[in-house]
Amino acid sequence: MSVSQAKVKSVLSGDTLILPFAFHSRDFLRKLTVGKVIQFNVLYSIPTGTKKDYGTVILQGGEQLPEAAVAEGWVKVRDDSRRKDLSDESESLLSRLELQENKAKTDGRGIWAGQGGIIETSHDLPDPKTFLETYSSKSLDAIVERVLTGDRMVLRLALSPSKHLQTIITVAGIRAPRRANTAEGKEQAAEPLANESHQFVESRLLQRSVKVSIIGLTPQNQLICVVKHPNGSIADFLLKAGLAKCADFHSTLLGAEMKTLRQAEQYAKDNRLGLHKGHVESKVPGGNEIDATVARIVRPDTLTLRLKSGSEKTVQLSSIRGPKPKDEKQGPFDAEAKEFLRKKLIGKHVRATTDGVKPPSEGYEEREVVTIMANNKNVALMLVESGYASVVRHRKDDSDRSPYYDELLAAEEAAQSGQKGMWSPKSPAAKTYQDYSESLQKAKIQSSVLQRQKKVPAVVDYVKSASRFTVLIPRENAKLTFVLSGIRAPRSARNPTEKAEPFGQEAHDFANRRCLQRDVEIDVETTDKQGGFIGVLFVNRENFAKLLLEEGYATVHAYSAEQSGHANELFAAEEKAKEGRKGIWHDYDPAAEEQHGEAPSSAPSAVLPSTADGASTNGTSTAAASKDYRDVLITHIDPETCALKIQHVSPTASHALTSLMAAFRTFHLSPSTSSSSSSSSSNPPKTGEVVAAKFSEDREWYRARVRRNDRDAKTSEVLFIDYGNSEAVAWKDIRPLGPVDRFGTGKLKAQAADAHLSLCQFPTTNREYMADAVAFLRESVEGKQVVARVDFVEKSGVGSGAGAEGALWVTVFDPNGGGDGQEVNVNEEVVAEGLAMAPRKLKAWEQQGQGPTTLKTFREREDEAKGARRGMWEYGDLTED
Repeated sequence: MSVSQAKVKSVLSGDTLILPFAFHSRDFLRKLTVGKVIQFNVLYSIPTGTKKDYGTVILQGGEQLPEAAVAEGWVKVRDDSRRKDLSDESESLLSRLELQENKAKTDGRGIWAGQGGIIETSHDLPDPKTFLETYSSKSLDAIVERVLTGDRMVLRLALSPSKHLQTIITVAGIRAPRRANTAEGKEQAAEPLANESHQFVESRLLQRSVKVSIIGLTPQNQLICVVKHPNGSIADFLLKAGLAKCADFHSTLLGAEMKTLRQAEQYAKDNRLGLHKGHVESKVPGGNEIDATVARIVRPDTLTLRLKSGSEKTVQLSSIRGPKPKDEKQGPFDAEAKEFLRKKLIGKHVRATTDGVKPPSEGYEEREVVTIMANNKNVALMLVESGYASVVRHRKDDSDRSPYYDELLAAEEAAQSGQKGMWSPKSPAAKTYQDYSESLQKAKIQSSVLQRQKKVPAVVDYVKSASRFTVLIPRENAKLTFVLSGIRAPRSARNPTEKAEPFGQEAHDFANRRCLQRDVEIDVETTDKQGGFIGVLFVNRENFAKLLLEEGYATVHAYSAEQSGHANELFAAEEKAKEGRKGIWHDYDPAAEEQHGEAPSSAPSAVLPSTADGASTNGTSTAAASKDYRDVLITHIDPETCALKIQHVSPTASHALTSLMAAFRTFHLSPSTSSSSSSSSSNPPKTGEVVAAKFSEDREWYRARVRRNDRDAKTSEVLFIDYGNSEAVAWKDIRPLGPVDRFGTGKLKAQAADAHLSLCQFPTTNREYMADAVAFLRESVEGKQVVARVDFVEKSGVGSGAGAEGALWVTVFDPNGGGDGQEVNVNEEVVAEGLAMAPRKLKAWEQQGQGPTTLKTFREREDEAKGARRGMWEYGDLTED
């Protein structure tokens, strides 16, 4: 008899391939035959009803059915087998089967084991949510009983060895084309490639063993499962073949696995397979990554970027939407979300990658949608994680989406669960700013409050012109118009019909770039007649008026500059712009200015004191003909003498010291420097040598001069020449200075200058009173920027160089030392507290100029201290005989 060949599609029951039988019997044959090529031999057929052929099967390994099944005890020999007329071949087969059945019975195999074999199979899922909670963390064995569509199938889930559940499931992460069906009496045609998708899955999974992870429920309470064949996830294979598309609504359930599915779908798109046969990649202008600076936060999801070319463009963050301003629940979070973004991004360098183009709609122009990375963090993801944005649900055919779309969906779900931001049941407290510039009366009231404060934190909300701003003061809930003092900037055009003054627009643009939406500090000096607040605006601790002047975008207003106390700084900045021929000084000609009899508008040089008849006194400067005021920083108070160490504060000096110290520390932190200096710890430095020494408090390297060495302790007493303090430093923490041309005093002189308080005689012989005086000065002025009036300059030491100054005798003024913001004469306060006395023996310079008048005031304050028994006067007048 002829032998035929075929591939087994499914097993209907355990007795060969026809009659119904127990699960174990069928499963034996399923594992043995499904998906494999076999040979079969038909012995006879029964034509009645549905035609059935009876015969034998030969497997690829040589095993034969039904003999193998009978031998394993999974099928019985039919009781009526010998009632039929059998051919010799059938008679021989029957004899062999009976022998094998007897052997299986004897061995207790299969159904002859005598126990077990009962499988409880349920087709109902009464409580899907509880079922999900129970099995969501488990990987279940299952059998695909039927394939309905490419993404839906009937599974037999093995919940335990004796309990099965047969139910319909949906494959996670994909949506396959729908097959033809009848709904509500109407036939619905199949979607394109629906049959191909169905056949693809059926040929690979029908009656195959799979691993199943249950991750969620559909709206119809069907299980959503990850179905894995030993070769991998069926969803991945379907997507690569182009026979399904990714389902966004499963993204949060799959988490990181969704990325693999996206890649599989992209493979089909790139190769134009299946459903993506006509796919065309969207052409994005530019399409690549660009470096930019965030110039403005328009909305929580919309930013203006400044490119390297200087041009600006407004973009929108891909796949997210900020709080809707008109939404009752989301609206209150709009300002909070915008501020969140401003603090993190304004003025910062970012990388932007264009993902697509948003077409014009609802009055908005066409706009690129981008993914922005700041410090390697996805800005859109930060917003969503904080509850300040929601994720856009894209159309199926919308490919202009964020490449981090699945992470965004997961972050949104986490934010909702954590009730963050606009997902919180509580709305934030509304922040309302009071406009104090709307009337002169309001401005004067608020001005008196702000004048008592120094460097008030604020935010530039709008740039009206180069020298006029709208600023917000969050801690005061104040909004005001702020005008820069000491300068005049050219006017920019306020409308298309108005003409700007020369360099007016450039100045306005410069102010926008440097100030808009930035954190700043303001010092309010006074108000103008329109309710504007006049003063100094600091951007990154720099006077912005000075920056405008340096760029040639403003001129000094002499009277206002003198009133502000920043005249020297402003005049110097203007002179710098003139020298560089910048901005409005582009055609500046000093010769022409002198020819017209105009003095250059630079700050007057400080005049050292002289005698009444103008003569100097033996190489030592004397009483001042014009007062010399300097901005200084008190860096150190000598605990033995109350002598001061000061740094002169100016943009040039501060920048020079900052730059030098940055380079100095970098040099000494480099491994090559550490290695080359490691052998010096056993050798003492030379006395008087300028070295690099490590300060004990912050363990940083500073320039220092060696005073003396202690060979027993292997330490050196050093003076930190830029700050004035001294300490004993171990030799291991002392190194050669480094390149002298970079770090030597020839490059930048020692910044700490010696100074003494004028007309103050301290009780140096009494340690207790000296300690009180030092403590008072440290609390009052140490580490602070103050104003020092130079009353006398001692002759500099030998070798100090031409123009070098010796120790200064100064009167120190703390501009904000009083509680009401009034200026405080620190010298006078020291005397008034009984911590010093007015000198009994006067030096020559103390007897000239304003010296006698000041001395009289000091002695009056000294008498007050005596009467109140303050400080050194607590036991009476020490000067009495």
